[in-house]
Amino acid sequence: MADDDADEEEPAVELGEGEPVEGAPLARVTSRLNWGAAHSDIVEREGDSTIRTPDGPRDLADVMDEVDTPYFETRQEFTEAVREVIGTGPIPTADE
Repeated sequence: MADDDADEEEPAVELGEGEPVEGAPLARVTSRLNWGAAHSDIVEREGDSTIRTPDGPRDLADVMDEVDTPYFETRQEFTEAVREVIGTGPIPTADE
């Protein structure tokens, strides 16, 4: 049974009040796609999306230029290929 007070609870993660980070998280972009997906279809649909990377925001089309895989069976396969290009790590903010 759901707790009636659940809507009044504080968020689990407090959001900062600094400048917003440019670009979208990779997970947000991948959630808008259907899997399996061809490399060219991803670029056509989401290539103009700006994603957050450890080196700052980048257009997905530019990242995809460095990915050689022609077809992605799963979201995980796509995410791994993109992360090989952009790396992993903290996303810089305006304060860093």
